[in-house]
Amino acid sequence: MGTWDVGPFDNDSAADWCGDLHNAAPKRRPALVRKALKGAAGRAKYLDSDEAVEAIAAAAIVASQRSGVPITSPYAPDFLLEGGSVEVDDELVALAVRALDRVMGEDSEWLELWEESGSSPEAVAVIEGNLLKVPKS
Repeated sequence: MGTWDVGPFDNDSAADWCGDLHNAAPKRRPALVRKALKGAAGRAKYLDSDEAVEAIAAAAIVASQRSGVPITSPYAPDFLLEGGSVEVDDELVALAVRALDRVMGEDSEWLELWEESGSSPEAVAVIEGNLLKVPKS
């Protein structure tokens, strides 16, 4: 896993996913965010790190769109850095929370890798401190 920091976009898989989201037609973007979140939220068995980091990036976008706090990471989708947006409804917010709960749950490679690195408190704090506090409306 090419990871350089604990932020939601600070790894190769998330950056690649953000590039795909940027390149998608604007009408398809909400569906791609939903797909990334469902990939984690719906996983009953072992959650692969790549699926987890895509869900974390998608949840960060949901949180930003709902809160109005702009995303500033250079690894985020360019259209968001340029002032663009993604339509976010209440169902997508709830799905983001479920996906993040799964990412931080048992049988999560993402969590295992952070624990092995000794930096899990910082990585978990990003999720608990920012992403799980998505305004409901």
